[in-house]
Amino acid sequence: MYKGTTFYAHSSSEFPETEWQTLQDHLKQVGSLAKNFAEGFGCGDLAELAGILRDVGKYCPEFQARLRGSVRRVDHATWGAQIVALRYPQVGKLLAYAIAGHHAGLADGKELERQSITPLETRLRHPVETQLDTCWEKEINLNPCPSVPKLDTDPKLSGFQIAFLTRMLYSCLVDADFLDTDAFFRRIEGKAPRDRSFPSLWALQQALTDYLQKPRFQSPNGINPVRFRILTHVRQQAALAPGLFTLNVPTGGGKTLSSLAFGLDHAIQHGLHRIIFVIPFTSIVEQNAGELRKAFGLLGDAAVLEHHSAFNEHRYALVDPDSKDKLRLASENWDAPIIVTTAVQFFESLFANRPSQCRKLHNISNSVVILDEAQTLPYKLLCPCVAAIAELARNYRTSLVLCTATQPALLAKDGFKNGLENVRELAPDPKSLHRELERVRIEHIGELDDEQLIERLINQQQVLCILNNRRHAQFVFKRIRHMEGSYHLTTLMCARHRSDKLECIRKALRSGRSCRVISTSLIEAGVDVDFPTVFRADAGMDSIAQAAGRCNREGKQSKNESIVSVFSVRGDWSMPPELEQYAQASRMILRQHSSITLSPEAIQNYFKEVYWIKGCELDAHRLLDVNQDPDALPFEQMARKFRMIESNMQPIIVTYSSLHEQSSRSDVTKLLNTIKQLDRVGGIARKLQPYLVQVPAYGLQALRAAGAVQPVNEEKFGEQFLELVSTNLYDEDCGLSWENPAYIAAERSVY
Repeated sequence: MYKGTTFYAHSSSEFPETEWQTLQDHLKQVGSLAKNFAEGFGCGDLAELAGILRDVGKYCPEFQARLRGSVRRVDHATWGAQIVALRYPQVGKLLAYAIAGHHAGLADGKELERQSITPLETRLRHPVETQLDTCWEKEINLNPCPSVPKLDTDPKLSGFQIAFLTRMLYSCLVDADFLDTDAFFRRIEGKAPRDRSFPSLWALQQALTDYLQKPRFQSPNGINPVRFRILTHVRQQAALAPGLFTLNVPTGGGKTLSSLAFGLDHAIQHGLHRIIFVIPFTSIVEQNAGELRKAFGLLGDAAVLEHHSAFNEHRYALVDPDSKDKLRLASENWDAPIIVTTAVQFFESLFANRPSQCRKLHNISNSVVILDEAQTLPYKLLCPCVAAIAELARNYRTSLVLCTATQPALLAKDGFKNGLENVRELAPDPKSLHRELERVRIEHIGELDDEQLIERLINQQQVLCILNNRRHAQFVFKRIRHMEGSYHLTTLMCARHRSDKLECIRKALRSGRSCRVISTSLIEAGVDVDFPTVFRADAGMDSIAQAAGRCNREGKQSKNESIVSVFSVRGDWSMPPELEQYAQASRMILRQHSSITLSPEAIQNYFKEVYWIKGCELDAHRLLDVNQDPDALPFEQMARKFRMIESNMQPIIVTYSSLHEQSSRSDVTKLLNTIKQLDRVGGIARKLQPYLVQVPAYGLQALRAAGAVQPVNEEKFGEQFLELVSTNLYDEDCGLSWENPAYIAAERSVY
């Protein structure tokens, strides 16, 4: 039984009690940090109160005994939740969610199905087993009347807004708790304090300005003058008040650098803290992050943080070793000036309920968020995504730029339910811009069977063909594989393999050599290639527009010479039903226009048609129908249902040998040997990222059945690291092979 007079928050068996962190100090410091984080959206008092009460349950003999070695589990979170709910009836329930869940996660308010966290109602109703020492009220001062935030409310979404606010307060609380705890252990262990210094936005702005003065950006050739005009106009809009923006610029118009320049200028003028780039696909995060680092010159490595998944581990840039630890830590809470992340990471965090995912949320407020290719947001979650975008702008002082060549009809004036309002366009006259940058002619050439398609491809010197089905793309490629300059691109190749192929493709295009590329839609995801001719299997107009962006990209040919041929596939290569819906909508919209163009009007009408078809499916899980009752907020249910990618993909390590660097196979072997001797993952996962192929569950099952994969260091990591041991299944032209009959049958069953 503990009989001391000093209560502690954290201990260390290696140091005397005089070096331990007192509970009073910890609560005050967490409260102060949380208040500072929440001041930006007007909730400093509430966050401070939560920070002070979060660990009040440690004022008991049982927890103090645990610090000294007792193995008894002590619930120290419920006391604070009960106290805040009882003493502050107006706001206490919202803070109770955060306090009760600061370790386990935000719970549902009431008991629902499939719960792993005890509902808040249960936590508040049942007595706590421990007894608080009365000294807690003497050691900490509670604000008797914390200010209640005055939110700009939308009556149709008030429940959603309450849940959003609670999640933001939770973010402030758990990040403050982690940072203060980390600071204590760093100090007691003699480590340097966490380095939270980064290049300033002003320094980055100057570096970018210098970069844009280079001759290649000032060149009068091709479409460079148009890109420069767009950039200049966009930067002139930086003084506009924070809020919602669109940047509607055709593919190849320089959206990335223009949006970056606007973001820096706008943030500096309005006192915002960081720029967050949200990229639709993991496959191009590295490409975009690399472009940003290059733009910032010597400051790039220290300023740009990549955050997406590799073996479920945070990734971080480590080009500059001095930046490694700083950026790794910053990935936990996005405490860096430039963040490059995925749409999955960004939006799933906004609907999450776990501390590790929610820590970063408060750093989204008071930032500039650039949503690249906004039209790629999944339809079944589109309404919740739009509501989150609107809420960040409405109540969290965030400026969001929807940056796309095919602007989706997400505005209230477009008829979108609960659509975005007060949205300002950054580009100079998008309609005229699209006409000026229209570098291709689009034709729908009807149906083609495989023989007709292959004949057309053979008759072209340089051509790109994009198909919807991986097996179809591989079949067509194998029919022309014997021809010089034939290439295949697929997600069944590891990233290093795709990069090598793209390097070969670009060299062939520049030199005028034969270059026939058969690809899945992955090449539409911002890949910088320039073909004179493109064939595209039927798809949505947004996909057709992205395909067109790979044709005459630099404007070196006339429009009439640069043809994008859209065709319907005849034969056994069936299109998934959902994709067929988009293709039908495209055909209908294209028939309504006198000429087949990708004008803003046509694109807008296309999205209106798709949204009308989808209807209530745009919020398939009814995530916006959140009860307004603070007692019944369904945090765990919302987090479980908001999944942008539902398929369970497993990364497989392949010992790919680079076409230009023969040592790469031995590099992978060295990494695998390292894993066999590791006790924890460390930074090895990032180094393996270029050699991964993501495999769906049915494919993994078939590979296992064939004995083609085996775990590396299974005793330590289970099946976290799986190696392809049947190397004959990885083809130098097609990536992971379909030679295994069981694997082929499994894939066919899903089409």
